[in-house]
Amino acid sequence: MTAIAKSRAGRRSRRGLAALVCGALAAGGLAAAGVTALEPEAADASSHREAPLISGQPQYDNTDVYAFVSPDKPDSTTIVANWLPFEEPAGGPNFYPWADDAQYDVHIDSDGDAQGDLLYRWTFDTKTKNGDTFLYNTGPVTSLDDPDLNVTQTYDLELIKLKDQKAVSTTKVADDVPAAPSHVGKASMPNYKKLRDQSVRPVKGGGSTFAGQADDPFFLDLRVFDLLYGGDLSEVGNDTLKGYNVNSLALQVPTEQIRQSEKQPTVGIWSTTQRKNASGKWTQVSRLGNPLVNEVVVPQKDKDKFNASSPWNDADFLKYVTKPELPKLLEKIYKLKAPAEPRNDLVSVFLTGVKGLNQPPGVRPAEALRLNTSIKPADSPKRLGVLDGDNAGFPNGRRLADDVVDIELQAVEGELTGNKNDLGDAVDVNDQKFGGAFPYVALPTSGSRGPLAKGGGSDSSARDALNGGAVPGRPGSGGGDDTDAVLVASGAAGAAGVLLVGLGLAWWRRRAAGAAGAAGGGGLTG
Repeated sequence: MTAIAKSRAGRRSRRGLAALVCGALAAGGLAAAGVTALEPEAADASSHREAPLISGQPQYDNTDVYAFVSPDKPDSTTIVANWLPFEEPAGGPNFYPWADDAQYDVHIDSDGDAQGDLLYRWTFDTKTKNGDTFLYNTGPVTSLDDPDLNVTQTYDLELIKLKDQKAVSTTKVADDVPAAPSHVGKASMPNYKKLRDQSVRPVKGGGSTFAGQADDPFFLDLRVFDLLYGGDLSEVGNDTLKGYNVNSLALQVPTEQIRQSEKQPTVGIWSTTQRKNASGKWTQVSRLGNPLVNEVVVPQKDKDKFNASSPWNDADFLKYVTKPELPKLLEKIYKLKAPAEPRNDLVSVFLTGVKGLNQPPGVRPAEALRLNTSIKPADSPKRLGVLDGDNAGFPNGRRLADDVVDIELQAVEGELTGNKNDLGDAVDVNDQKFGGAFPYVALPTSGSRGPLAKGGGSDSSARDALNGGAVPGRPGSGGGDDTDAVLVASGAAGAAGVLLVGLGLAWWRRRAAGAAGAAGGGGLTG
């Protein structure tokens, strides 16, 4: 009986100690959480994580494809393809390299048969100068060949001509080209634009190429996944991708090199990623043409299949376009009557191109971005593209500033069938201004959160990092009195936690010693 009672008492004591320790740690943790709450919240949904398998492989995940007649060089076509979604700018120390074991491809169909006639392929190689440091760069980087840039990437760009999906010829049009690094911050890369400019290089046969980090050009409110903007449109108007970067490939080439002829000027464009599987064979793991197709048109059961498929097999997914789920959800939640099926109007948007605009003769329905290269750039581009009378915009190709979410929402609700509507997500422009020349994408957001600390001295606004590191009064960075108060509270709570743990341990030891003495006394007296 005594032994059993002793065991129970010991368990109760240990449980009491555990509760005391947890309470102490929680006290410090809650105050520390107050500091975290002052920082921007991480996004909780992603247009770019469109399928279960690829969402776990961000280096291989296509996010968007853009194709447009170059506004400053109308005899050329620009293609921009992006990978690696939701890059947090301060996400070091490894930041966001291209994968060395991937083939990043852009396919071009010049005759509308859903098979690529040209394929541009980027392959990357990574080098590290000093493996004995955790740093991405060991000092301020002022050029792409700066010895302080510790991790560098270069790439080869090949043009592969195809016939029935077999290579007829392969030409290396850019060799050992440096990629722009991730934008670590203002102290590490004081003039990032200079680095980006140095990474724009010529392509054999005419044109330019760029590979590197950029501000994510896609702008939208992704809370569509929260039961379509909160169920009452209370979740609209916030650009979910604001402040995030992507890895971007941009290519500008003479239009005559990619189209079949002046009489047949429409090209179909899509991007894919291949990586080696366990047996060493190249396997397609991601695919993207039109925006938001795999996200909100293809259902969960077929998302991975779509990413591994090819456009000439898109009859497998036709029913999801002709009988889309989204209008039914809008009708259920917002009482907006869904247009009659089958939705042949959406077939023209996503699969064939619009007749008289960007539909090639004898087209085979396939999910690709279709661009009529004979349509000149608009003098005053309109964000709603073709829906607003601007035939140089989406769904005729896709420009960086085209508001594809509003366009697709309105098309899904029957805009092309006469059901006029003004649906949208209340995000109409990107948070960063696009450039007027190649590669057009905006510079990436840097890892720095505010101005650099200025020199020392008693009047310095920057606090010594060894004494807390906070900068009093810095707007938008968690500095100032609120941060100081939270840090003090966190420190005090942490100290209280340590004291509580110490008291708890002492109490437990005294209790254990007392129990042992009692047990010994009982034995002596029989």
